[in-house]
Amino acid sequence: MRTPIIAGNWKMHKTVAEAFALVEEMRDDLAQIQGVEKVLCPPFTALYYVSGLLQGTDIQLGGQNMYWEDQGAFTGEISPLMLKELCQYVIIGHSERRQYFGEVDETVNRKAKVAFQHGLTPIICVGENLEQNEAGLTEEWVSGQAAAALDGLTSEQVKTLVIAYEPIWAIGTGKPATGPGANAIIGQVVRGTVSSLYGEQVAQALRIQYGGSVKPENIVEFMSQPEIDGALVGGASLVADKFIAITRYSAETKAIQG
Repeated sequence: MRTPIIAGNWKMHKTVAEAFALVEEMRDDLAQIQGVEKVLCPPFTALYYVSGLLQGTDIQLGGQNMYWEDQGAFTGEISPLMLKELCQYVIIGHSERRQYFGEVDETVNRKAKVAFQHGLTPIICVGENLEQNEAGLTEEWVSGQAAAALDGLTSEQVKTLVIAYEPIWAIGTGKPATGPGANAIIGQVVRGTVSSLYGEQVAQALRIQYGGSVKPENIVEFMSQPEIDGALVGGASLVADKFIAITRYSAETKAIQG
């Protein structure tokens, strides 16, 4: 039985003071929810302060990106050494990083390898855009992204990482994929690709999230699907009541299935 994982990607939102207030508002309620792993991914500027607020809870912390070098003349970048002091997870290859900042499969792979070297668990994002979806290229594109991201990783590493399937056309648009549709891509394409590369045992151990306009009103539809192991939540993670509800509904839904 794969433990569901709900991660909140705050993106470029919240000052330190706002982050502090948001975590204080939802920390106690989140900590009481069992049966699901909970991860908050605030901006880098707030990581230190949020980590202090999470002490003594089972809520974990993630970075939104990471460079693959430990240190050096890389102005503006964040190294794994900086993250590992505070974080357990790191988001790698988010579609916004690919679209706006030149992330490609090769850099995603390099970051994933370095994350493991430093004890960080990568949440690797894959997903197709609207044009690719409408052209029937979803399976080819998503499978290719997954295979490239995992290149050179060991079976044990792949078992422990997280993949987030985020159809780009659903992110922030209010037009999520359907539960069955996301389940099919996650099961047949993402998990299927991992199975072909590493075997079925590894594929079944791997946790795969859905992301894209996730909210309390639709999370049960996604979490009711057997292949979906959680969610990478964007906008709704910035509202305490919404993120708490998403986490609670996820735990309850998977408990019923289990």
